[in-house]
Amino acid sequence: MRFLRHSVFGVFLTGVVAALLLLAGQIVFTAVQSRLSNERAAPPPRERVFAVNVVEAELRSVVPELVAFGRIESRRQLELRAATAGRVVTLDHAFEDGGDVSAGTLLVQIDPADAEAALGQAQADMLDAEAEQRDALRGVALAQDELAAAQEQAALRARAQVRQQNLLERGVGSAAASEAAELAAAQARQSVISRRQALSVAEARIDQSATRIVRARIALQNAQRALDDTSIIAAFDGTLQSVSLVEGRLVSVNEKLADLVDPNQLEVAFRVSTVQFARLLDAQGQLIEAPVAVTLDATGAALQAEGVVVRDSGAAGEGLAGRLIYARLGPAAGFKPGDFVTVRVEEPEVQNVARLPAAALGADGAVLAVGDDQRLEALPVTLVRRQGDDVLVRAPGIAGRQIVATRTPLLGAGIRVTPLQPGGDAQGQGQSANGELIDLTDDRRARLIALVEGNSRMPDAVKERMLSQLAEGKVPARLVNRIETRMGG
Repeated sequence: MRFLRHSVFGVFLTGVVAALLLLAGQIVFTAVQSRLSNERAAPPPRERVFAVNVVEAELRSVVPELVAFGRIESRRQLELRAATAGRVVTLDHAFEDGGDVSAGTLLVQIDPADAEAALGQAQADMLDAEAEQRDALRGVALAQDELAAAQEQAALRARAQVRQQNLLERGVGSAAASEAAELAAAQARQSVISRRQALSVAEARIDQSATRIVRARIALQNAQRALDDTSIIAAFDGTLQSVSLVEGRLVSVNEKLADLVDPNQLEVAFRVSTVQFARLLDAQGQLIEAPVAVTLDATGAALQAEGVVVRDSGAAGEGLAGRLIYARLGPAAGFKPGDFVTVRVEEPEVQNVARLPAAALGADGAVLAVGDDQRLEALPVTLVRRQGDDVLVRAPGIAGRQIVATRTPLLGAGIRVTPLQPGGDAQGQGQSANGELIDLTDDRRARLIALVEGNSRMPDAVKERMLSQLAEGKVPARLVNRIETRMGG
């Protein structure tokens, strides 16, 4: 009996345990189903506040700077060409590419033998012409003397004729003597005419000799010039370029030997747009003498020179746009013709403009300004100039306003922001740039701590580190910005 009683009691306990196990499983299953069927309550929506960098718009007078690219040229350049053919017999020691020469230096000497012979022949012809002229002058003097003698003889014959005529009228002379006197007077007059003709011939010979002297002088000058052309002399102090000549070489007429460039008279030629060119004109439409700064970038150093705008090209150029402007340079050590340089031109001063970062100007021609309630508002502006990474703008009421330095697609009119000013505290919040420490108000600190504690997806180690940083007197601005942008909306 006792065995049976114990067996029944054991079966009872086993049933009780099984029932309890089934009840526990039912409870767990129900809890899981309830957990899965319940929706997670979304956190109350919060307005997202962005931290933005702002700059204060300050109206002032600015001298805009026009940036262009140009090429260095020499205002004084000479091509050295052979004016006569022949063999090069002499070369100056500095006649090489990059050689510096002085004015008056004999650079190249072409064999002058033929030119000297031609010059001697021309000098001899000149002497013959001069001798012939002297002979013609003597002939004229003799012809004048003979004409004077013939005229005297004709006068005597005429008086003798008159005397015979008077004797014949008085009946003392004879008719034959009168006729003989008349014939002698006619012969004397004929002799005068012959002498005059001889004088005319002598004078014509003088004219011919003068013409011959002119021709001989021209031939002499040509011969002298041909001799001078065998010598190529430096016209000014300069540097030789593009040298293609050696001693002993045969050169032809008009063959280019080298270029002589004056390195002390440099200018820069650069092209600008028509709009930029219009800014460099005065009220009369004349190009102003704007100062320019020229820079030649080099590895580890930069060559610089200053100058002034002097003129522009007479034509735009076929297939080109804008205007070509020339600026004369002052002392430009290290610059060479052909250098590609950066040119900065000072434009006329503009008044009442604000200088802002270029990223602050949107495609709609407006900037975002911070309002009194720290909400953004679009402010239309007029773009005056672009200056590298900055812009010069003008707009009514922009003076003293805080402008967003960098616009992003997340920012727009009506967005609430926390202004960050470089080098200072955030307006109304005591906040500075993202990389600096800022002071927090009690309400703001409590709100940030609540956001961190309410984030169940954040690892505990990260949460503890952020809470410890928020408990400090000053908190990193980057941490505040991270919490507000990622958890606050």
